[in-house]
Amino acid sequence: MSSIQYDIVKHVGTLSESARGWQKQLNVISWNGRTPKYDLRDWAPDGEKMGKGVTLSLEDLKALKKLLNQMEELRE
Repeated sequence: MSSIQYDIVKHVGTLSESARGWQKQLNVISWNGRTPKYDLRDWAPDGEKMGKGVTLSLEDLKALKKLLNQMEELRE
């Protein structure tokens, strides 16, 4: 089984933190030497373990932002 390599290029921000210290973070990550993408997932307090997450291109992130803005407009 091959290992997954990653490089956190930029920490964009933390959305939340659980009682056990895991943080839901938005980062820019290069997976296995590929072009960096936006990545949203939980990280252990030591940063060595990660939970399941979603990786988004810039276009995907912009589309998600547009959808979230539309949701917010509907609530107003």
